[in-house]
Amino acid sequence: MLSAKSLFQEILDNDESFRLFCSIAASGETQGGWENARIAALVPQSERALAPKITRHGADEDKHGRIFNALMKKRGLEPVEVPPDTDYTMLLERHGIGLAHEKLKGDQPLTVQDIVTYLAHSRVTEQRASEQMELLRKHFADHSDIGRAVKMISADEDNHLAYCHEELLRFAYAGHGRAIQQTLRECALAEIRIYRDVSLAVMAHMGRILGWPRAKAAVLAAGIHAVYAYERAVGWRRMVSLRMPERRDALGGPATAAPEFA
Repeated sequence: MLSAKSLFQEILDNDESFRLFCSIAASGETQGGWENARIAALVPQSERALAPKITRHGADEDKHGRIFNALMKKRGLEPVEVPPDTDYTMLLERHGIGLAHEKLKGDQPLTVQDIVTYLAHSRVTEQRASEQMELLRKHFADHSDIGRAVKMISADEDNHLAYCHEELLRFAYAGHGRAIQQTLRECALAEIRIYRDVSLAVMAHMGRILGWPRAKAAVLAAGIHAVYAYERAVGWRRMVSLRMPERRDALGGPATAAPEFA
């Protein structure tokens, strides 16, 4: 019977599929680390108090990239080139979600609206990351190889999501509410489409590595399309709501160190 746990277990048990999974994850996290570092460097003077939190966000993402690379190294594996159709972070940027890399590569300070856009984009993508890591934590928190990594990354993603809620509410109270809601909706609708396309691409690559029969691949593809249909109808709304998190100032301290993998 197909389930999220059995599917990931199959990917985990095969060196080539595990290497592709970790390479994709490490690449996305590292890219997120670079983006946050650049945003922190370009924060407008009026929002400089936010810079340490953005820096912490980027440091966490960098740490996650190192963790995925360490998981590969532990099994004697080297990263592989990430197929372009599985590159979630770059596809988001290519479709105008978040801040353009050309802007981040420059030296011109960002505007307050740029920071609102960054936070809205992060609120949507961190919702996805938090849910995905919660699923892995549910099934693999006690796994001997990846359990510690899953728990640490999941906790970090929850913190990132809480931070986005709190900061966006602060900006909403300051008069940016309409812009925030519009940006959140646009980001959410684009993200669910890109997530569908990336999921289909990842499953196609995994299917070729693992030799899945056509029927199994078709069932998985149908499931991905069904999730997209639900998210396109109503599921996207969970990505645009804002509420004050139970944990305040979730990124108020330094990033925690990555665990060692012997």
